[in-house]
Amino acid sequence: MSHFLCRLEEVADPGSRGFRVKIDGQETAVFIVHQGGSVSAFRNSCPHTGVNLEWVPDQFLDVENCHIQCSLHGALFEVQTGLCIRGPCVGQSLQGLKLENRDGELWLSE
Repeated sequence: MSHFLCRLEEVADPGSRGFRVKIDGQETAVFIVHQGGSVSAFRNSCPHTGVNLEWVPDQFLDVENCHIQCSLHGALFEVQTGLCIRGPCVGQSLQGLKLENRDGELWLSE
């Protein structure tokens, strides 16, 4: 099953945006990050505490727009892989999701 999220042009580069979709029958928070022309998708859940990552709606990146940052403890994650590179969960990763760009439309696949 696929879920339409948005058009690529609706997310700044660099930028991010959060969504709620049904995955395996459950409402799930997810987000995408657009950086350097590529887009990545992850579940919106810190591997350390399980909290949502954003500071304010749709704000998942640090102030330099270089890394995903956890709002609770400031952990930093690589945008492409979701790997934690600083904070209490170093070495752990965000759960990546399969994202397809279909003629400028972003679709999340289960």
